[in-house]
Amino acid sequence: MSTETAADLEAGAGHEHPTDAKYVQIAILLAVITAAEVSTYYVDIGPILIPALMVMMVVKFFYVAAWFMHLKFDSILFTRFFVTGLILATAVYCVFLTVFEFWSKG
Repeated sequence: MSTETAADLEAGAGHEHPTDAKYVQIAILLAVITAAEVSTYYVDIGPILIPALMVMMVVKFFYVAAWFMHLKFDSILFTRFFVTGLILATAVYCVFLTVFEFWSKG
């Protein structure tokens, strides 16, 4: 029988929190991805530059939102809001790149 009260469950105590080691692992992963993003400035990877940066951006957004903002443990509604925002931001960015003819530059 569970000893958790309704107030505990509403306060977010209904799940086990990650350990400090897990947060350190996520921080190291984010640092590695950031280093990869910065290194793209110094290494010419051609036309895949923007798609590569966008993939790294999405991965970092996911980890920050899921772990440091605790979306992984919150209601699915909050996750949907964040994913919708990410999709909208990415779409707007792609539209602006298209409007300014970024894709046709050679």
